[in-house]
Amino acid sequence: MNFASDNAYGADPEILKALAAASAGSTASYGEDRLTKELKARLATIFEREVAAFPVVTGTAANALALSTLCPQHGAVICHDHAHIAVDECGAVEFYTHGAKLALVEGVHGKLTPSAIERVLKTFRKGDVHSVQPSVISITQVTESGTVYTLNEIAGIAAVAKAHGLKLHMDGARFANALAHLGVSPAAMSWKAGVDALSFGATKNGALCAEAVVFFNPEDVRDFEYRRKKAGHLVSKMRFVSAQLVSYLENDRWLASAAHANALAKRLAQGLAAVPGAELAHPVEANALFVKLPDATIKKLRKGGAKFYDWAPLEHGQTLIRLVTSFATPDADIERFLDLARG
Repeated sequence: MNFASDNAYGADPEILKALAAASAGSTASYGEDRLTKELKARLATIFEREVAAFPVVTGTAANALALSTLCPQHGAVICHDHAHIAVDECGAVEFYTHGAKLALVEGVHGKLTPSAIERVLKTFRKGDVHSVQPSVISITQVTESGTVYTLNEIAGIAAVAKAHGLKLHMDGARFANALAHLGVSPAAMSWKAGVDALSFGATKNGALCAEAVVFFNPEDVRDFEYRRKKAGHLVSKMRFVSAQLVSYLENDRWLASAAHANALAKRLAQGLAAVPGAELAHPVEANALFVKLPDATIKKLRKGGAKFYDWAPLEHGQTLIRLVTSFATPDADIERFLDLARG
């Protein structure tokens, strides 16, 4: 029963088949192959406009390279204080921007709000050579609390960004899970809501190691291709990254996988409601849930074979834990986990 992360499970069998097929014969390297060109065409279709899309191997690379392209060395990226770029990427954004600052903002349920962003913007001295200059707002969809920004919430943040001459980046490591929850189009949840650049995630939802940086405005691409090369993410056999993403998007496989993972999380949340002492910390809107449980229950779950992260110790013998479901989490594991928690 592995609920530690959606990274814990392997790749979708259809994506593995696509990788095997991509290995046949020979083709051009460094992204000049047929599959990479097909990927760009597919992304243009799902986003309902021409986009500049660049496959990379990790989400950290996607975020850091996108943000370093949008933010100058003397700039600042405004993000939630629990954002992946702030907590879990070992200073990658600061490294690839050559020293830009992350301006951390608190927010309920992992979300930034326009008012909170406006407050932090007032702390910068715009045009003052002694102060870093705010340049980008980065939001995470799904958030680190497992919640999902609505279209209106994204548009509200985008309006603040536009008013202050900032760019809006979306860390979409779980982009598909957010789409499955909202039931909207990829275009509606990205550029139509005001997003300038997207880290398009696939690894957590069935790919082996495949992400893409998507720019919606050609002028924002700037020197991205040189940055990608310098960072070691211009993969020579790019067709193997692109093959994963093409298969991922084929027949709406990505949305079906995300919807399945979300449904499993809902089942977990509903079942935990009947467990004595259990209390959800955030709304369950995607494939991650955070629940407060008595330490005795947590010990029993671990003894029974369940894997998950302790997120924060609490008072009165309780701990906040994180549970994450995936496209491949067995249904039986959900029932077994709940039986142990109730027993």
